[in-house]
Amino acid sequence: MSHELLFTPLKELASLTGIRSAGRTFESPPEGRQPDGPPGAVRGLANEGLAAAQVVRLIASAPRLATTPRGDGSTVIDMPGWKAPESSMAPIRAYLRWLGYDARTWGLGANAGNPERDAALMADHVIERAAQSGRPVALVGWSLGGVVAREVARAVPQAVSKVVTFGSPIIGGPTHTFAARSYSPAERDRIEELIEETDRENPLYVPVTAIFTRRDGVVNWRACIDRRTEGVRHIEVKSSHLGLGIDPDVWQAVAEALAA
Repeated sequence: MSHELLFTPLKELASLTGIRSAGRTFESPPEGRQPDGPPGAVRGLANEGLAAAQVVRLIASAPRLATTPRGDGSTVIDMPGWKAPESSMAPIRAYLRWLGYDARTWGLGANAGNPERDAALMADHVIERAAQSGRPVALVGWSLGGVVAREVARAVPQAVSKVVTFGSPIIGGPTHTFAARSYSPAERDRIEELIEETDRENPLYVPVTAIFTRRDGVVNWRACIDRRTEGVRHIEVKSSHLGLGIDPDVWQAVAEALAA
């Protein structure tokens, strides 16, 4: 038996338990078809039911998370997902503070689901914070929070150093998410057309890292793949959508992206 055959099961076990990262990096967008609507309800709910398992992986991953690059004191602002409170980002925010970043929440409370308004509000806040610190600000967004982060970076690129998203619907807005039924067909079409027009006429030039998972039961993972922005680095993890905030592979990917 070859060494490769012998160690493959051990590597998989280490990834499953969190001792070793299960993340996979793509320097160009992964191949695949376009998103075709929200994730299937049955499979999606089954995947999301595994979110609590990330707690075990997070504990086991502590030694490797302790070796990620240290922060430089720069500001990192996190943005929660649709209907999620600011506290949903508290674990990763605490980790980034431990690494040495000035990690802050966005200050708008729970994400009410109005990215156009929130992006405008956050653009002013980011400009102010960048001026106070004397350095551009990094933005980290979960799900819809990542959509807001991208639009802030598009509006005020001089004040943003980089953007990291996880589980964020880059394509189609709510069309390919669990929340699709909360919007009328006309509104979904309007948002999708607006996104396409914006990407075409005002490209995003700030460095972007997009983290996604094929096990996502809330957002069709194909909608998280950015094929319109140049230079986006994609990272695949093996979390559910609700588990992304406490997935050690997400934490590692975020820390490495911020330090790059």
